[in-house]
This record gives sequence, C-alpha cells and structure tokens, in this order.
Amino acid sequence: MKKSILHMDLDTFFVSCERLIDSKLQKRPLLVGGTGDRGVVSACSYETRKFGVHSGMSMKLAKRLCPEAVVIRGNASTYSKYSHLVTDIIKESVPIFEKASIDEFYADLSGMDKFFGSYKYASELRATIIKETGLPISFGLSQNKIVSKVATGEAKPNNQLRIDHGFEKSFLAPLSIRKIPSVGEKTYKILRNLGIDKVQVIQQMPVEMMTSVLGVNGLTIWKRAQGIDNPPLIPFHERKSISIERTFTKDTIDMVKLRTTIFAMAESLAYQLRSGDKLAACISVKIRYSDFNTYSKQQKIAYTSADHVIIPKVLDLFDSLYQRRLLIRLVGVKLSHIVSGNYQINLFDDTQEMLSLYKAMDTIRSRYGEHSIQKASGMGAKTIGGSHNPFNGEPPIILAHRKQ
Repeated sequence: MKKSILHMDLDTFFVSCERLIDSKLQKRPLLVGGTGDRGVVSACSYETRKFGVHSGMSMKLAKRLCPEAVVIRGNASTYSKYSHLVTDIIKESVPIFEKASIDEFYADLSGMDKFFGSYKYASELRATIIKETGLPISFGLSQNKIVSKVATGEAKPNNQLRIDHGFEKSFLAPLSIRKIPSVGEKTYKILRNLGIDKVQVIQQMPVEMMTSVLGVNGLTIWKRAQGIDNPPLIPFHERKSISIERTFTKDTIDMVKLRTTIFAMAESLAYQLRSGDKLAACISVKIRYSDFNTYSKQQKIAYTSADHVIIPKVLDLFDSLYQRRLLIRLVGVKLSHIVSGNYQINLFDDTQEMLSLYKAMDTIRSRYGEHSIQKASGMGAKTIGGSHNPFNGEPPIILAHRKQ
C-alpha cells in the first residue's frame, strides 16, 4: 500500500491569532514578541518579511527594518487555546496523527480511498479547521513526512499542494538547499562553499561525497534530496509526561531543603524538555507526609520549557499544597501534556541575553552532564536527575540565581 502522509502548518500562527482577536490588525505589518529593545521577535507577519524581518531577530533590529510595524507582546495562553482547538479537530478526523509543535501536525492518510481520495479528505479537513477556528492553514501531501513538509512551505500562505507518487525528486530539484529539513545555517554555508545551491545538485552527487563532507548528516540530507527519506510518524499522546520524585532518607520539615529540592527538580525537567525539543502545558507537584498521606496539585500553563516560567509555577504549587505542617517523606514534580517544539516560541518578553544564556547552559550540560552547571537556588539537591559530579571530582559551575 502506498503511503499518504499529510503535513499541516498554521500560517504565521501567533500573528493569525492576534488578528482574530483584533480585526484592525489585518494586512498590517505585525511583530509578536518582546516589546523592549532587548526583546526577541517570536513571530512576524508576511508584510514585515519583505523588509528582512524574521523570527528570532532582536526586536530592536526588526523595528529598525520595519518602523511602521505594530508590536504586540503576545499571550501564550491564547495561542495554546487555539492550538488545542485545532488539535481536537484533527484528533476527531484522522486515525493517526503527530503533533510536531504548537502549530504543526502530521497525519497518516494511507489507505483512505485512493490517493486523490486522500487529497480530497485533506482538503475537507483544512476547510473545517479554517471554518471552525478562523485560522489560515496550509498543507502538503506526499508519500513521506519530508516531502510533505517541504510542499507545505511551497504552498504557503494559506494554500495546499499535493506531490504525486513518483514526482518527489522532480518537485525538490529546483528548490534551494535551504528547503531541505536539517540543513541549518552551518550546513548551508558548507554546501554553498562547495558551489551547491539547488537540491538538484545534491541529487546528482554520489552519496559517498556527501558523507565524506558532512558525515552521517550528509547521508540524511542526500536521502531527503532524493525524496526517499521516511522518518516514522510518531502518534500523538495527550497524556505524555516526565517526572522526578525524591524520597528523603529522613523525613524533614526543613523548608530551605524542601524548596531547594523542588527548585532543582523543576530546573532538571525544564532542561530535559529543551534537550528533547519538547514543550509542556501542565505542571504537577506531589507531597507525601510522614503518615503516608499523599496530596498533589496541578496547573495548566501555556506551552513552554523555560526555567523562568516553570520554576516559579512549581514553587507556587508547592507553597499552596504544603498546609499540614507535618514532616515530609517525599516530594515530586511532573510536567505533562508534552508536544514537540522549540521553547523560544513562548519567550515573548525575553531578552536576547536570556535566550543566549539558556543555550550556553544547555550546551555545557549536554557536553559535561546535567549538573555541570546549575542555578545557585538549586544547589544542595545533589541526587536530583542522576549523578551530580560529571567532572570526576571537579566542582560544578555555579550560576547565581536572579529573581525574574
């Protein structure tokens, strides 16, 4: 049976949500993100892109390039609400789907009538989403996730594109190598220095040449250029979660120790989210007292994996939960409602300095171990998340915690 994989992407999602709320923003250049000069652009309308504006750019530079743009700080909870609406529609319409991020979805339509039947079904699904949510959405349909994702990019804005079986290679050939997923800035520069600018050039190259230049990633890029890479579709599970619990060797009522432990748990889980390119939308805290009575409390949040969002919420939940003033035997933290996505999309009021700090800290953790660097407020909780001594006896780097 031939595969039919659908990729759907909500167009300029944050911008579209803001325009639903305020119709006066229609067709106006719009920037969503940090409103200060040190803020970061989380999303931008198509009207701003002709001036060279793009997401991830400093807000100061974006406003300089497009001074007439309307700047909005953004509301993560609003965007999460609309994402849930679209997710519910897709969940009711297709048997298997993957939520790749807050605004991006894959669905397996294989076996649903013939190929044209799948395209018709996808068209009807897109029309339903637009009608029920008011959000523009584009899709690509082909035999695998990679070609479908590229097709969606070519279909935008607010359109759709089908690549028939056997035409994947010819569809990709004239496109820029930047269109291939996994070709980042560094890889792009390497390929351009070799005189490679179009996908067709990679298609004509021996795979051995690509692997000699880029290693394993070269093989992946070569296969994607041929339209033959077939990564699996990961079914979406709403209740997926990660958690950490600690049972103390001796029951305690030491609030400094308890809050330090909770802080370190939250910091560890947030790092795990970022390292796996995940976002969470629900936080839970659990307490077990010395009499073995167990209590928990949870709170839904906007999709995030940022320390400065998750840690204060965890501490607030703990403070509201701890009311009996008995000795505590166990504490735990859980993050749930997890989807794939980059944590930067929720940092509306962050500075470039903060984003760079997160990236630098996570790079150190990935190389030397999770607890090679941590905030001072989490020091002392040595058993959280595994080994606390990745330097074989050398002390970890301590980063002073500053209240946000």
